[in-house]
Amino acid sequence: MAKMTIKIDEELCNGCGECISPCVEGALALVDGKAKVVSEELCDGAGVCIGACPVGALSLERKDHVVEIPAFISKDEKGAEVLHCHLCQRSESEHYLLQVRKQGRADWVCTRCLPGLIHG
Repeated sequence: MAKMTIKIDEELCNGCGECISPCVEGALALVDGKAKVVSEELCDGAGVCIGACPVGALSLERKDHVVEIPAFISKDEKGAEVLHCHLCQRSESEHYLLQVRKQGRADWVCTRCLPGLIHG
């Protein structure tokens, strides 16, 4: 499976941090004065951060790798992916699912389980 991710040319990067806030996924951070991809799993490859870089240090890179399907994704009879709540395993056809992030991990939670997750 191929995935597009952000590639940062460290020689061009001036450490201004302009690319950090446009990355709503939280995949980029300033490390030792340079922008770094701190989580390829979180990078969606949309490239919104590319336009924010004043020196052109960011680009998209195709990564071919084997992706293990998490427990909250299954395949239907036609081979299409079906998402499931990681708490109750209800499918997206049963309840709306929302993606939530905690401690760098992204999971899917149904609208029935979300209040319990928020309020404990």
